Amino acid sequence: MKQLKKIIAIIISLAIAFTIYVFYVNRNNVNMTTRQKILKATYPALMWFARLKEKKTKPQANEKAEPAISFYSLQFAGNGGNLFDFAQLKGKKILIVNTASDCGYTDQYADLQKLFELQKSKLTILAFPANDFKEQETAGDAEIAAFCKKNYAITFPLMQKSTVIKTTGQNPVYQWLTNPAANGWNSKAPSWNFSKYLIDEEGKLVNYFGPSVSPLSNEVAEAIATK
Repeated sequence: MKQLKKIIAIIISLAIAFTIYVFYVNRNNVNMTTRQKILKATYPALMWFARLKEKKTKPQANEKAEPAISFYSLQFAGNGGNLFDFAQLKGKKILIVNTASDCGYTDQYADLQKLFELQKSKLTILAFPANDFKEQETAGDAEIAAFCKKNYAITFPLMQKSTVIKTTGQNPVYQWLTNPAANGWNSKAPSWNFSKYLIDEEGKLVNYFGPSVSPLSNEVAEAIATK
């Protein structure tokens, strides 16, 4: 009985400590749900375990293949509904990320914003909200924009919510990203929310990074720095 009481006391103490930690991490976030706050608090641990698991995974990169269809011929609606012409991005690297508000990786929005601020002279970031993985983005476009602005002060472009996986209705940008006949080499679709594709200054798809690769990682930094 004493041993059981001791275990219960430890569990209660850990629960209280975790609750305090979640409250501290989210002290400036008043527009998040309880789930979102818990996910934000556990994000560092998730990234550590995910990277440990994928440590031996070989990065996917392209050095020679040229796209059969120009990336700059693509267009897609922005979060507000206005058509976004990708031709205006010529000369910059572009990081394309499928995002969600209720995912364990959602705190990567903060890393993406930091990356954008550090590299905005030569890099832009395009976020594509999608509800393709475990229904972790059920909100509409206006709510998504408000969430990103209030909690992460996002200033890079948000696109209209769409489908990014290989299925009926996949948006044309992700059709290009995941079709070798269009982009020249890659068939890899997003494995989860916050998968990342890097386009170089000439409109060539050069890298795919999985969700566990932080936007502030050495892998991403080196890819952006590559001429």
